Amino acid sequence: MSTSAEATTVSVLLDEASLAAQLRQDALRGLSSAPKDLPPKWFYDDRGSALFEAITALPEYYPTRAEREILESVSAEVGRLARPTTLVELGSGAAVKTRILLDALCAGATDRYVPFDVCEEMVRVSGEAIAADYGIAVHGLVGDFEAHLHLIPRFGRQLVAFLGGTIGNLLPDQRCAFLRSVRSIMEVGDHLLLGADLVKDEGRLVAAYDDARGVTAEFNRNVLSVLNTQLRSDFDPSAFEHVAVWDGTNEWIEMRLRSSVRQTVDLGVLGTRVSFAAGEEMRTEVSAKFRLDGLRDELAGAGFAVTEAWTDRAGDFSLLLAQAV
Repeated sequence: MSTSAEATTVSVLLDEASLAAQLRQDALRGLSSAPKDLPPKWFYDDRGSALFEAITALPEYYPTRAEREILESVSAEVGRLARPTTLVELGSGAAVKTRILLDALCAGATDRYVPFDVCEEMVRVSGEAIAADYGIAVHGLVGDFEAHLHLIPRFGRQLVAFLGGTIGNLLPDQRCAFLRSVRSIMEVGDHLLLGADLVKDEGRLVAAYDDARGVTAEFNRNVLSVLNTQLRSDFDPSAFEHVAVWDGTNEWIEMRLRSSVRQTVDLGVLGTRVSFAAGEEMRTEVSAKFRLDGLRDELAGAGFAVTEAWTDRAGDFSLLLAQAV
């Protein structure tokens, strides 16, 4: 399925009907469980994506700036060590930070970019722009990285990038399965570039997920608007409070929505209703923070050996280059 750019193709592995079925399944499971929870991937409709972009510019939210700082410093070294002919990016989004990598990689052997994301429009628009700006072939894929990694085509020596600290949104068992799935699509000598947030002061961590302007709160509540639109449910987002807490045992931030009143919500097309007690909390995101030794161990368990590990100057965020062994 070709786009208007001759050098760009897009393969759709997850269509709108399948995505809608996933949402119905996740909502039915999560809202009937105790405690209630929803996967964070449902934050990202158009408004959710815009709100997240606003979050990345907030003074409290350091991860995006810190990762950019590292990429600007080490991308040339990444290219020298990995020598990829193809850059595969999981969760590519608007591919903003990707350009920092491509500026370095395209000076070497890299001649193809494979963006992988759940949003078809994003894959098409960003893919066409990169093909035009860098003069390289782009093969985009629209899919779920928990289900479709094995369908990524191979175009020579790979550098697989998973940036933004998104690895932290996976629970430990999910991380293990994900990293093993990534390794399964790679050959010995290919490389993984992984961005991961690091453990730090609790106050700074909580502030990054509960900013003074309330942008993160709006982002969190927006998942209820997504459910209202997609399921024809009748959540009142204003009846839920944003909560961000640090779990020191598991070393992760949890974002939750707390029902401010006792209420019952009609789930529309799901054909059922769900009740919330006053003060009841529903988890909407886990964002794990890591220690470098722990990351090395998790990568080793999946079949990788860390080649290099870098942090920003403040030591807030990490970027690891790991070779498939």
